[in-house]
Amino acid sequence: MKKTIEEHAARFDEHSGSYDEDQDSAEYRACASLVVEHAAPDADDTVLDLGTGTGAIALALSGDAERVVGRDISDGMMDEARSKATEAGIENVAFGEGSFREPAVDESVDVVVSNFAMHHLDDEEKREAIEAIATLGPRKFVLGDVMFFGEPDPDEPFYSPDVDDPATVGTLADALTDTGFSLTAVERVHDQVGVLVAERADERDASTADG
Repeated sequence: MKKTIEEHAARFDEHSGSYDEDQDSAEYRACASLVVEHAAPDADDTVLDLGTGTGAIALALSGDAERVVGRDISDGMMDEARSKATEAGIENVAFGEGSFREPAVDESVDVVVSNFAMHHLDDEEKREAIEAIATLGPRKFVLGDVMFFGEPDPDEPFYSPDVDDPATVGTLADALTDTGFSLTAVERVHDQVGVLVAERADERDASTADG
């Protein structure tokens, strides 16, 4: 991680009020839409949104799931998320402090999602984060993020090299499969933006057997 958790939290606290406007790019919107589409929770599911930010993904999934838990390191971002939930009258979403490697969740989780957040971790930290997610036992993990499908154009980076540390798709795929997930979909939004869908191999085997 190029900055400490505290430094990242302070940076996001500072920009929480304008974050939604700042992130309003076509690639970001497409990525968020795909994360929601692939998450597809059942009505009795609990969804965990890691790096929830201002709650865009968590709130979008609240109508389909029984409960959504949002975790972030920035109080300012979560304040924005709570305000949006209150304004929309959404009551089945709870926001609280937690990180990728320490999600602070003590309940059963069915689906884990994350959008535009994990790229702040270095490759080893991403692996540790995916291991932590796997221990929660979700049947599905949907990751939308800055990631490299090839060599990034140094003149047109989609990320900020001073604070971001994106991984290659291959690195992420290896980390997912090493923790018991099977990669079931890869969506390429941009040369440096994509969505990975990973499902538990045992869950997929059971589903195939039932079919």
